Amino acid sequence: MYGRRDVLRASAALGLLAATSPWLQAAASPGLLTRKVPSSGEALPVIGAGTSGSFEVAPDSAEYQQLKVVLKAFFDGGGKVIDTSPNYGGADSVLGQLLEEGGWHRQCFIATKIAADSRADAQAQWAGSLKSLRTDKVDLLQIHNLRDWQTQLPYARELKQQGKTRYVGITHYLNSGHDEVASIVRREPLDFIQINYSVNAPQAARELLPLCQDKGIAVLINRAFDDGRLFAKVKGQALPAWAAQAGIGSWAQLFLKFAISHPAVTTVIPATGRPERQLDQLKAGHEPLLSQAQQQALIQQFA
Repeated sequence: MYGRRDVLRASAALGLLAATSPWLQAAASPGLLTRKVPSSGEALPVIGAGTSGSFEVAPDSAEYQQLKVVLKAFFDGGGKVIDTSPNYGGADSVLGQLLEEGGWHRQCFIATKIAADSRADAQAQWAGSLKSLRTDKVDLLQIHNLRDWQTQLPYARELKQQGKTRYVGITHYLNSGHDEVASIVRREPLDFIQINYSVNAPQAARELLPLCQDKGIAVLINRAFDDGRLFAKVKGQALPAWAAQAGIGSWAQLFLKFAISHPAVTTVIPATGRPERQLDQLKAGHEPLLSQAQQQALIQQFA
């Protein structure tokens, strides 16, 4: 547990870092690529952020103070979409406090979730989410991993009608959930889905992503790094020879650019609690995108 003196020391150090560090001063140049939400035409930056793990910190900790620098880099670099959930170990509460302290609520497209097994539980959870996020509405409300979706999706639509959320959607994070997600996409009107897609798990591109294009549904991508396992696979390896020509300077940028190179993808949402990684990730959101040949080469490499 950090004491007040530790927190103040960390805040001062991070403030100095933000003022003097070359990589923070050189925040990602403006002009992140954007994709339109089909149901509204709203343009969203292709690089977003997640909160699972990275935002599960104590508000009085040095890690919390560092997240302030992360979010400043994110918003200054053109980021907007942040995805969270009420069952991410208090991450939504940390996000809400950070947005309030930084004055970033208006800049943020907040995507959160319902993860409940009954309507009553969902109503209580939703009230808690608004309190944690320190807002009276969100931009996107998703049914988490299809949990009790037959009950929760109609409830989310009611909240949309009440102006409590602008969009509704569903999520999953495993290949095993793709068939059910596709079945729901075919039958139900949705604004968004969220699904896993990466160089070593490209199955969503076979049917689900084209289906979303046909149905006019926006797509958030999770697990673009396979929960960090991809970095272990490439440790010590050089980037492909063509990476520099594609504007890629790190494996993280390559993995993210792979995801956003599919035209059905709206935004990818990697999580990080480190400012330098946040800036590196934002650099993936600029042209050029990967060619079909480059995407296929990566799929073959990581198969």
